[in-house]
Amino acid sequence: MGDDGAMDKIKGKAREMKGKATGDRSEQAKGKGEQMKGGAKEAMGDMRDKDDNAMESVRRDDNRDDNRE
Repeated sequence: MGDDGAMDKIKGKAREMKGKATGDRSEQAKGKGEQMKGGAKEAMGDMRDKDDNAMESVRRDDNRDDNRE
């Protein structure tokens, strides 16, 4: 998932630079939008990773409690 976000950011930066080089403000804006989309995808991936880590921690704690009984 993180690769998708990084790829969107790279493509967006290239599109933005193309817009700057040609003086096309619309292309620049689309490129910035793609970069933002990539950043959002990366943030969602990070949140999922943190959620997975938290759930794994809870499972480990539950297993420790089960072993104590």
